[in-house]
Amino acid sequence: MPRRLISTGSPFEKSAGYSRAVIDGDFAFVAGTTGYDYATMTMPAGVTSQAQNCFRTIEAALKEGGFAMADIVRATYYITDAGDADALLAVCGEQLGDIRPAATLLVVAGLYKPEMKVEIEVTARRRTA
Repeated sequence: MPRRLISTGSPFEKSAGYSRAVIDGDFAFVAGTTGYDYATMTMPAGVTSQAQNCFRTIEAALKEGGFAMADIVRATYYITDAGDADALLAVCGEQLGDIRPAATLLVVAGLYKPEMKVEIEVTARRRTA
């Protein structure tokens, strides 16, 4: 199966030289995804709304590649404020509570733009049974 690139259609993906996701065989590698709302082209202020947007974008990329959220095996969460951890993890629990991938949470000094509070990346493996 050839490698396949998934895009959200954002011009930033091409100019920065990355894909939202890369499908390689039974694996999907979803790039770090921030809380940008592609429907309204806005960034919500709160970490909860940003995290919900992250998961919407991730789910759409996975679906386009023939995967489901249940296929996620690894997740990495980046936040800029440790005080946002509980709010982020509540959203993660809603989205991934039954899936329970291996996960890491990192508090970082900052993301690409100051309004970005969270970034999430995942790896999925297509289930065979």
